[in-house]
Amino acid sequence: MVCLLTERYFLLGFNVVLVFGVNCGPAEYKTNDGQCCPMCGEGLVVRKDCTLDTSTSCIPCVGRTYMNMANGLHTCFPCRPCDPGQGLFTRTACTTTKNTICDVLDGFFCQSYSSNSECNFAVEHRPCVPGQRTKAPGTKSADTVCEECPLGLYSQHGVNCTAWTDCAAAGQVKAKDGTSTQDVICEVPARSHMVLIPSFLLITFATLFCFYLARVKHKKELSEKPGDVIPVQETNHEPVTSYSWYDIYLNSIFPSILVKQFSYTVQINY
Repeated sequence: MVCLLTERYFLLGFNVVLVFGVNCGPAEYKTNDGQCCPMCGEGLVVRKDCTLDTSTSCIPCVGRTYMNMANGLHTCFPCRPCDPGQGLFTRTACTTTKNTICDVLDGFFCQSYSSNSECNFAVEHRPCVPGQRTKAPGTKSADTVCEECPLGLYSQHGVNCTAWTDCAAAGQVKAKDGTSTQDVICEVPARSHMVLIPSFLLITFATLFCFYLARVKHKKELSEKPGDVIPVQETNHEPVTSYSWYDIYLNSIFPSILVKQFSYTVQINY
């Protein structure tokens, strides 16, 4: 009888050591009162701790919560939000056993990483300003690299640098110098118009001037030695106008330009 009682108390003590042991097993968790209980699996959390007669009671994660490991916790982890305002988007949605996986939006690069190398915060790539060009486009891990346009090149939108226009090659002259943000301004030289306009008039005026000189010379010769004239006689003692043959010839060619010369003779009828 004494032996049976001793064996019973020994087994009870062994049980107590297992349940309330100092160090719990790898698949157990320690409760607040020091009891070791079996853990709940992934996607589950503890609803009720174990007792001497019952095992741990577990419940699944619900809503936007998850549990990605065996545990003795009573609440699930909240799913991570991927905020577009922080330059992030959801690459993989949250489940009861895995957290959300976020990624960097196009046009942004990550500035802050978590302990597991996931991006926490991203900012937009900076644009290159006018007068610069893009040396290296931005990536998800690095910002845009810009550089200034060299002399002789310009950039209006901060993308590429373009060479200044060669005015001479286009048959024009430079009206305004180029800058790093603006092209050279070219214009048609004023002398180009002056060459085209007088080409016809110059010949005309030269011809008229030659006729004028010839007429002056002819007039001088007539004053020294009268030439033949064609008299036109009128009655009532009025002047009679006579034209030289040269006058008639010139007036037939340029009737509105040359000035008519008149010579008068008077004949009195008795």
